[in-house]
Amino acid sequence: MDQQLMASGVTLGQIQQQLATVADNLANMGTVGYKSRDAQFNDLLFQQINSFGNANADPVDMANRLTPAGIRIGSGSRVGDSQMDLSLGSLQQTGNPLDLALTNDHQFFQIGMTGANGQLTPAYSRAGAFNALPDPQNPNVLRLLTKSGQPVLDPNGQPILLPAGWSDLQINNAGTITAVMPGGQRIAAGQLGLVTVNRPQLLQSQGNGLYTLPNLARLGVGLNQVVVPVAANNGSVVQGKLENSNVDTTKEMVDLINLQHNYQLTARSVTMSDQMDGLVNSLLQ
Repeated sequence: MDQQLMASGVTLGQIQQQLATVADNLANMGTVGYKSRDAQFNDLLFQQINSFGNANADPVDMANRLTPAGIRIGSGSRVGDSQMDLSLGSLQQTGNPLDLALTNDHQFFQIGMTGANGQLTPAYSRAGAFNALPDPQNPNVLRLLTKSGQPVLDPNGQPILLPAGWSDLQINNAGTITAVMPGGQRIAAGQLGLVTVNRPQLLQSQGNGLYTLPNLARLGVGLNQVVVPVAANNGSVVQGKLENSNVDTTKEMVDLINLQHNYQLTARSVTMSDQMDGLVNSLLQ
């Protein structure tokens, strides 16, 4: 296959992947706790072809030469990585006691996802729009759940249960939950399982604002190197507020326009290469 066609074809496919990343960011502008992503390109294998060897080179020509002694032929580029931007989004006041935000950009709520064996596996989320629904097993307690129905976990990885009939719910910055009953009685209702993710580039999106970690053993990394429980004095929970997405609309639109131009130029190089091949074929006939 013509090397120019191969390089252009590969690059077109990778630009489409970056376009999908930008489109995903724009589509989630209104998603609570969403973190934008930015695709990074890497060069594929390239080959250096020199126009002449140093033994036959004219010393005068080489002394005055400003351009390389040959050309570099590449195989295109690929999306090498998709970096998550953890910068803090703006906070929106809601007044709902079950709406929570985190002001530390590396802290996450622990959420339970049902695994293949039916057991809860930890996931992580910045989306603090929670609900409290009756527990089917016990009508006297409420389960603290995400909008999509996953249980919110405590530091021990267990679902958080709230007393039914509370009139007010108070959550401090450390994530300690206190339920105020109609008679004024205050009941300790649990603790949010807050963690700090030290290597956010390892997080894999599972949709609905949830992230999981890959098999860390294959990467030679321990879980304690990636996820660290948040100390009580380092919590950053804000009650009655939600964190908006951190998508920068202006940046995404500029990236979208640049990617469209890059796609057009790369597609044009395919057309030009095809025309040149046709010209060569016509000369050989």
